[in-house]
Amino acid sequence: MKYLHTMIRISNVEKSLNFYCNGLGLIETRRIENEQGRFTLIFLAAPSDEKAELELTYNWDADKLRDGSRNFGHLAYRVENIYETCERLQNMGYTINRPPRDGHMAFVRSPDNISIEILQEGTLEIKEPWASMENTGSW
Repeated sequence: MKYLHTMIRISNVEKSLNFYCNGLGLIETRRIENEQGRFTLIFLAAPSDEKAELELTYNWDADKLRDGSRNFGHLAYRVENIYETCERLQNMGYTINRPPRDGHMAFVRSPDNISIEILQEGTLEIKEPWASMENTGSW
């Protein structure tokens, strides 16, 4: 058995690619446009691990995702510097729902309300403003 990918449905290709690629740092590995089925599949991966993919599914005729309909739990990514990743996402306008107070773990929500866990590779010194930040909303 081999892990292939995790699929999540998205409501806006541009916003989702901005979050996952520009915010988290994933890269697009391939894209499939299916005219007959009226959907687009976009596969993303971490630059250093292109075997494990995230499949973004965009249905052309879907107006809106139902609240929480695709929030199945969370996706988790290990990063080189959790503070830099969270700061970049915050500067892009995303709320860090669970700040990396411990220098190790944070949570943020995607444009489609999917929980994303960000884990620090190795250990970083605990630092402000993250150490004293409160949680915001649910994660």
